[in-house]
Amino acid sequence: MHGIEDFSIVRVDTLRNPAFFAADGLKTFDCVIENPPFSLDDWGNENWVNDPFGRNIAGVPPKGNGDMAWVQHMIKSMNSTGRMTVVLPHGALFRKGAEGRIREELLKQDLLEAVIGLGSNIFYGTQLAACVMVFKQNKPAEKKGKVLFIDGSDQVRVGRAQNFLEPQHVKQFFDWYTNFKEVENYTKLASLKDIAENDYNLNIPLYLEKVIEDTLPSVEVALADLKTAWNDSLKAEEKFKSILLNYI
Repeated sequence: MHGIEDFSIVRVDTLRNPAFFAADGLKTFDCVIENPPFSLDDWGNENWVNDPFGRNIAGVPPKGNGDMAWVQHMIKSMNSTGRMTVVLPHGALFRKGAEGRIREELLKQDLLEAVIGLGSNIFYGTQLAACVMVFKQNKPAEKKGKVLFIDGSDQVRVGRAQNFLEPQHVKQFFDWYTNFKEVENYTKLASLKDIAENDYNLNIPLYLEKVIEDTLPSVEVALADLKTAWNDSLKAEEKFKSILLNYI
């Protein structure tokens, strides 16, 4: 809520008893942003099959992990032109079972626009790297049937106890996202067909493989360098001995 003055906060159990609703269901918004508690246990699974707010749009998440419940709650909270971003652990991208089936259904509905991998140790209380999933109720025509994958794992300032996202890192993420183009080592556009072939697994390394330049020297060059270093060390040792003898 930094810099925002017009807001309303209500402290409730959102998944069991949401606070913002209209006469005919959940209240909807242009923009929905959330950083929910990761992998929440005992989140209200028992009520989800017959959820009175109709949030069961893609399936019932497992009892011991509410990540996909938050996602569906947020999707249901978007209006007809709404967009949303949610911060989740990377496991939400590739866990199988009920979560895998929910991912598959949401992808088939073509709601997911981008998956952004963040660097590690930027959140208080955990060193784990997180990801951001971006959804849109109605994707633009040029983005339909596609998902943009962004590997931003190196977009951090490394600190002693914690890493930090600086303004230039945030701008870089925004530029990659808005350009919606492929950039070697950092972004990849995948079609829904590509994702289906990966069993709807959204793990970023499946789509974005870093190009590592081979800068290792040849065996001949390495041996020559070793020989030079050895000769230099012998000369240095002789010099040290001569200096030492002068002081004895």
